[in-house]
Order: sequence, then structure tokens, then C-alpha cells
Amino acid sequence: MRFVWAVAAFVLAAVMIASGVAQRTIFQGPKTQTTTITSSDSASYTLIDGAVLNRLPGSQTLRAAAHGVIFAAYGRTADMKAWLSDATYDAVTVGKGGAVDTTLVQPSAGDASKDGADAHRDPADADLWLDQFEQDDILIQHLQLPNTMSVLVATNGKDPAPSDISVTWPTHRATPWAGPLIVGGGVLMAVGVFLYILGIRRMRRSRGPRRKALPPLPEPSPADLSIEQADKGVISSGEAAKPLARRRRAFIAVPVLTVAALVFTGCTADAWPQLAPSATPTPTATVVGTGDTQPPAVTPAQADRIIGRISKTVAQADDKKDAGLAATRLTGAPLAERKTNYTLRGKLSDESPLPAVPATGVKVVLPQAYQGWPRSVLLVAEQKGDDGAASTIMLITQSDPWSPYKLAYIGQLEATSLPDVAPAYLGATAVQPDSSFLLMPPAEIASAYADLIDNGGKSASAGQFDTKDDAFLKSVEASRKDQLATFQKTAKKTGSLTYKSGAGSDAPLALATLESGAIVADSVQETETAKPTNKDAVIKLPSDSKRVQALAGVKESATGFVTTYSDQLFFYVPGVGSTDSQIRLLGYSSNLLSAKVISK
Repeated sequence: MRFVWAVAAFVLAAVMIASGVAQRTIFQGPKTQTTTITSSDSASYTLIDGAVLNRLPGSQTLRAAAHGVIFAAYGRTADMKAWLSDATYDAVTVGKGGAVDTTLVQPSAGDASKDGADAHRDPADADLWLDQFEQDDILIQHLQLPNTMSVLVATNGKDPAPSDISVTWPTHRATPWAGPLIVGGGVLMAVGVFLYILGIRRMRRSRGPRRKALPPLPEPSPADLSIEQADKGVISSGEAAKPLARRRRAFIAVPVLTVAALVFTGCTADAWPQLAPSATPTPTATVVGTGDTQPPAVTPAQADRIIGRISKTVAQADDKKDAGLAATRLTGAPLAERKTNYTLRGKLSDESPLPAVPATGVKVVLPQAYQGWPRSVLLVAEQKGDDGAASTIMLITQSDPWSPYKLAYIGQLEATSLPDVAPAYLGATAVQPDSSFLLMPPAEIASAYADLIDNGGKSASAGQFDTKDDAFLKSVEASRKDQLATFQKTAKKTGSLTYKSGAGSDAPLALATLESGAIVADSVQETETAKPTNKDAVIKLPSDSKRVQALAGVKESATGFVTTYSDQLFFYVPGVGSTDSQIRLLGYSSNLLSAKVISK
């Protein structure tokens, strides 16, 4: 009977294990699902909407094939559409019933390029992308994007986009009974083996003579036993059977261990019933966050990539003294100062380049939370040198979806601490130049600070600025004092030296802080005017003023000279009602801008 139960256990175990394995193999179905995307032959771009990428759960694998270089990038859907607004492109969306539709989108009359033609631009290295990929002939990229992001596929922006495009998702088919069936089959197989061993053991014990037993034979003597063993070639008579029995039992145990190893191999979590309820995430408090906030202009990774490109381009322009190349990544005061430096370096062999734009070490990223244009981003980068760590504060701007970000303001960070700002994933709102929610509107700060530079404590705005730790004001005051002392020794009776500061030509840029204040970037221009007070006198430039001589083109003039300096300034302006009652300078830079002879 034990043999019958053993066989039944073996059969049932084989059926259960085979069923469990079949659920994980032949009955499980395909492991991926692919959607092929059709496109027209005329469009240079294909935009795959985030809804298409998220038709199925899990990561997305994008595949595109064409001859030559294939380009793909992803970003916010609104940004992608803005970049493509003046071009013809294939829009891939989810239609009715979940079907993937491709529609050819034409630019509207207002979005068309200046000559009315369809725009064809190379999408590579655009600052708008969150990330981009390039590969020859076949591009395969694994993604995991939300509904709010889309993917752009193209070649060089002129040739048609790849026509062979597909998106693949992993299919997750749970087999909750595969694990129990395999394990249960393994247990039954072990039971069958056990019953089989018991059956063999009982059969061996039940063997014996059915007839009456013969009388016992006389016990042989040791000598006879030795002779008989020698004749049969036997060394010992009773000990050889025991190892054989052990070997048989070991042989029987091997299949059981093998089956057990196979049972537990490959039984992942989705091969078992999920009896416990899924965990419900608990919401955590955020700094700010309302449903109507706009997304930040850039991500920290995107900001790192952008400032690296700016630094590389400016370094190349500095090396070649190429103002045109510098203009592709600089604007406003930084560009004007660079142009002056290139002129000086072309005339003076010992003139040094301006400090390089940091390429790495970004510690603070405060992007503007805005879907439109222009956009701005505040950055603070730290560099370690022989004299310790120094930080650079910068503000970059993007004028439209197609333009690269440009450096609009840059200076050395002098403040020991920055005001509290929102995290990069939230961004900050731009403060309007005429805002009345600050102690002083951003549009008035440059003029007020310029008056403070010229008049010091006598300025009407002296009480509105914290001048205790203002290193820039102290340096300007010391420089002017030395210049006046030198001038009075040489030309006190025949000439005059005056100073005048005013707001720069660049508009201020301001981003809000968490305490209702703002960080404001602005510019001031300082002018030094030296002119004769006697009609027979001339103004001679000092021998150590080679830079002014190089820009003016002469060493002396009967009408005098005007020298202009450009100051880039970063302020923290508290909000109305804040515990801070004064505007604080955060960082600055100052460079020679121009020098010329006063016209008659």
C-alpha cells in the first residue's frame, strides 16, 4: 500500500510542479509590449506625448532607426511645443479608445519664422532639454518619464525624422499560484520518496522462508572459515554490505535535494499570492506648493549642464579674443566688460583675461518658476583654490525657447550667508521692477546705491542700506581717496577730478526669497572725469594708467578724459514688514568699461 501512495504522490507532485513551471514559462505570455509609431515623410521632428509613453505602467524603452545620426531629447511638454511652435512636426498622442494617433502639426501664421518658411534648426545641445541622446543608425534608450514630459525624435533638423520608431514596455503578469504549486509539488515529492523508502524497508523485513526452517548447521571453525574465504577470494564477510546500503540511501537522497533546489529557484514575489494590503503613502509637509504654481525653469542637472556650456564657450572666446563668440553666451554688463578686456589684451601684452566663468561646483540653484519667457536662474558656484574656497554668484537668462541661456550678471559672493530660498524643484517667482512689496522697488535700487557711492553717509538712501560689512563701498572709497590725493599733488591748480555714479543700462532682475524678500541683480556705472581748469593746461595720464591710455589712444589731452567702470551688484532686499530693515549687498564685480577723450 505504501508503494501505491508513493506513486500517487509522485504523479500529483509532477502535475503540480509542471503546472507551476508552466505558469512561469509557456503560459505567462510575452514579457514586453511594443507600440510602433508611424510618422510622415516630410516632418523633420516627431514629438511623442507623455500620455503615449505612459499608456502602460513601467519604464519605457524608446527605439528609433534611420541612416546616420539619430537625436532624441526629453523635456516638459509645454517647453517642447514652444520650441516646435514655428516648425512642422508629427505629434504622437493617445486618441479615442487608447489608440496611438499621429497628426501632422503646421506652424500658425503668428509662430512662423520671419521669412514665413518652416523652421529647420538642429535640436542638438539646446538648453531647453532636460537630457538628450545621440547615436548612429539605431538609438535605444530606457526612460521613465511622467505624463508631463514628452520626447522629441529627429536627425539634424533638416532631414526627415526617423520613420522607424517604437516604444516598448515590460509587461507585468503575476502568477500568484506558481510558487505554491511548485513548493507543494516539491513537498509531495519528498513525501513520495519517504513512502517509497518505507515500502522497500518493509518489503525487505517481510522476506523469509515460508516453510519450516532446517536445523542449524554446525558452526565452522576459524580455520575452515579462513580456507573457505580464501577459496572464494573474500577478505571479510559482513562489513561490506553496510557501506553499500549507505551509498544507496545517499543515491536516493540526491533527487530530493535536486528537486528542492529547483523548487525555490526563480520563485519571485509575483509568483506568490499577495495577502497583505499594499502600504498607503503618508503625505509629508512641503515648504510651499499650491496647485497653481508653475514649474521651475530648469532642474539642477540641467543648470549644471548649462553653466558648463557657458563656461566652455566663454573660455574659447577669451582664448581667441572673439567678442562675437562671447555674445552667444554673454549679455549686458558681462559682455561689455569682456569686449573691453579683449581690446586691452590686443594692445597690452601683459593684460590678463577676466576671471573665468565657473564650470562646476554649483551649490545653489534658484530657477524662476515660469512657463513663459524670458526666464532667469540664480546660481552660486564654489571653487577651491590655494587661498581657500571662493564663491561666485551668477544670474543667467533665456529670452525665448530657441535661444541659449546667457550670463547676465556675475560677481564674487561676499556675504557669509544667503537668505532662505525655495528648493530647486519648486523655484521662485520673479519680482517685478516696480514691486511695492519690498523695502525698495528693484528699479530704484541702482540709483539709490549709486548715490550712496558718491555721497556716503550724506546720501538720502544711506539708512536703507547695511554698509557695515559692505566691502565694495569701502574699496571704492579707498580708491577714490588715493586718486584724489595723487591728483591734488600734480594738478590741483590746473585741473579737476570728479566722480559720478548712476544706474547701468541693464534692467534689474529679481527672484523672490522665502521670507517675502528678493535677491536683486543690478548694475551701476561709475565715471571719473579729469579735465583742465586752465585753458593753457593739459591733462596728462599717469605712467601707471596703461589701460586708460590704451583705450583713449593718447597720453594727454587738452580737454580731459572720462573713464567709466562697470559694477555688477547683487542685493538682498527684505520685504515690507520683515524683521530685516536694511538692504544688504551679497556680491559684486567691478571692471574697466571704457576710457575716452572728452570732446570739445
